[in-house]
Amino acid sequence: MNKKAVWLVPLWLLAGCAGAGYGDYTAGDLRAKNHVAGQGINRFGVNGYSAPGLGGGYCCVLLPRKWIPGMEVLVEWEVDPDPYAILPPLGTDLFREAYARHAAQYRRHSAVVPVPEYGEKRCGMTVHFLPCNQVKVTTVCMGYGTPDYPIKEPLNMPEPENCPVAQQ
Repeated sequence: MNKKAVWLVPLWLLAGCAGAGYGDYTAGDLRAKNHVAGQGINRFGVNGYSAPGLGGGYCCVLLPRKWIPGMEVLVEWEVDPDPYAILPPLGTDLFREAYARHAAQYRRHSAVVPVPEYGEKRCGMTVHFLPCNQVKVTTVCMGYGTPDYPIKEPLNMPEPENCPVAQQ
């Protein structure tokens, strides 16, 4: 990891959305797209700023006003491998026991992800969750699926039987 990027993550963790629009940083919403069929994303975060599940408009992530070469972010997320599990009625002892067994299957992941170059116009950050616990991010303002959107992977991709081993 580049030395500038190593400092960037800790600085972002110390900053808060209260400083939005002040100094060298601006705040933007967190959004996400899950590209993996059959798994749910319970929650995710970027540099310590959390969002409950997928969708968009969750406040917030701080971005430097100017892109920094080698810039990276820390993405953390929790996966539910069986998001459509049928559980007993809520509030019962059976539910609590079944939910505890279900939640024990959740998996937590993290990845340091490069931030593509951006200019004056940026719209928060969208995190894309891909098969094999791969992640991409973008700060563009256009929506997923529009012709110039930079991330082209389709939704509902199957998880392969064998994922490539991550390189250190």
